[in-house]
Amino acid sequence: MNHYETVFILNPVLSEDQIKETVQKYEDFLTSKGAEIVNKENWGLKKLAYPIQHKKSGFYHLFEYEVEGSAIDPLEVMFRRDERMMRFLTVKLDKHAIDWAKERIKRVKSKS
Repeated sequence: MNHYETVFILNPVLSEDQIKETVQKYEDFLTSKGAEIVNKENWGLKKLAYPIQHKKSGFYHLFEYEVEGSAIDPLEVMFRRDERMMRFLTVKLDKHAIDWAKERIKRVKSKS
């Protein structure tokens, strides 16, 4: 099992229900592939550094999970086919990144 982190940006014209439905779709897909979701964050509507598809903002989400590497390619194919998805990035975390992510989660939870 490898540790991964995926950040994706959803189209800003989506309704709250459509956003929840989209995030749930990808979470269900990962769990169906045997993934264990370690952390899931909704960063909300953020301004983009540059326009994407003529849009200047997007809804950011982060998944941190453990799964076999063979599940990543099908996930990214789903991202590419989904018109609600503007951008995504999946990163395999090493031991230092995992430690940093744990500290970041602690800081976020302590602020809440």
